[in-house]
Amino acid sequence: MKMKTAVFTDKMILVRGGGDLATGVIHKLHQSGYQILILECDRPSAIRRHVAFCEAVYDGTAEVEGVVCRRVTEDDIRTQCRKCWAQGEIPLLTDTDGKHIRELEPEAVIDAILAKKNLGTSRDMAPLTVGLGPGFTAGEDVDYVIETMRGHNLGRIIKKGSALPNTGVPGLIAGIGKERVIHSPAAGNMKNICQIADLVEKDQVIAMVGDTPVKATISGVIRGLIRDGYPVFAGMKIADIDPRAEQKKNCFTISDKARCIAGGVLEVLLSCGVLPGKEKAVKNEEL
Repeated sequence: MKMKTAVFTDKMILVRGGGDLATGVIHKLHQSGYQILILECDRPSAIRRHVAFCEAVYDGTAEVEGVVCRRVTEDDIRTQCRKCWAQGEIPLLTDTDGKHIRELEPEAVIDAILAKKNLGTSRDMAPLTVGLGPGFTAGEDVDYVIETMRGHNLGRIIKKGSALPNTGVPGLIAGIGKERVIHSPAAGNMKNICQIADLVEKDQVIAMVGDTPVKATISGVIRGLIRDGYPVFAGMKIADIDPRAEQKKNCFTISDKARCIAGGVLEVLLSCGVLPGKEKAVKNEEL
């Protein structure tokens, strides 16, 4: 049965950041028909690397739940974006400071860096701006803010004011909170002994930072582990263990938290009239 060919335009949604929560948003918008361009820094430090499009910075491409992200260069960005979109892919450009944002004239800018502070996003960057989590004030530096704190308001759209401040305490998984997150005991380069999805026991050495061992804080499955060779500082978050050993598959899928936040972003775009820039292929009978 013949299908109508998908039509692509220059309309794009620009997302700053490609970590695991940002990837949940990006994946949702891509699946909804939006044309996305990701802006990332030169050396992203994602922990949940198997579900983070920012890994394309290092490897050229990154695939999450069947969607491919491809790194592009500063040479004729629009042409490269169109090529990616036509192939069903998501382009990623390294642009830490967002210097290309205004020239690209996006329909909306989503700040999904999750830095707990605003690293330079402003309302004049696009007709619509959205900030994820603390560090933004709706109506001032961005138009809308999305709550990222786990709980009753997760994913809620904030039209005035800010998201809840960062507590520094991870959300509970199987009743375990801060113990499941591992911070670097020293400064130095990572040398991973274990890999994401490995089952580990409490106090097992999972990596080295220079000559300092990194031990598992609890028993479970390694859900996130910073990239081998990455230079870390003392106290930096470098790993995440899920106490539910039977949930290995979660290492390779977008989290419930990311999907909830993505729903809030999608709602903002649709309610503000920012519609997908791609016409979906449809059956001839439906034309």
